[in-house]
Amino acid sequence: MTPPELVLVRHGETEWSRSGRHTGRTDLPLTEAGRGEARALAPRLADRRFALVLASPLRRARETARLAGFGDRAEPCDDLRERDYGAYEGRTTAEIREEHPGWNVWTGPLPDGESLEALGERVDRVIARARAAPGDVLLFAHAHSLRVLAARWCELPPVEGRRLLVGTGSLSLLGWERETPGIRALNVRP
Repeated sequence: MTPPELVLVRHGETEWSRSGRHTGRTDLPLTEAGRGEARALAPRLADRRFALVLASPLRRARETARLAGFGDRAEPCDDLRERDYGAYEGRTTAEIREEHPGWNVWTGPLPDGESLEALGERVDRVIARARAAPGDVLLFAHAHSLRVLAARWCELPPVEGRRLLVGTGSLSLLGWERETPGIRALNVRP
């Protein structure tokens, strides 16, 4: 049996993604540009067959799944939620650095937020579920959760997600070289 590939989709643009605000639990809709990004995904995904389609329960991911043609198939998956940024929810890195020079989301503290290790544990459960699927898997989620998921797929620590960039409305493909998991494509725009 051929091991499944994972197609990762980052949701389309929101007001906060456009302005660089950390958006974890805040449930924002897509902007008109974000809806256009989501619709542009449909032709790229239409010819693929997926044994499993999962989406973060947050509105921006569900709306992207719907506009990409998978709203009726996308199962809500809490483990795909974005990282909880705690007290830094809604703030930009520049704003946080005014108080904490040199801070970054990958190595800096997140007061009342979720650790990278906890996020890694969540995405590890998604990976286990995907690897057990009888075919390819499609995931609709968020920037940091998908970046950590891609790092964990490659058997790297969660912090290495910092090296993997995924823009709004982008596709990434995780697959295999023989028995070794790897990244086939990253941050592809339709």
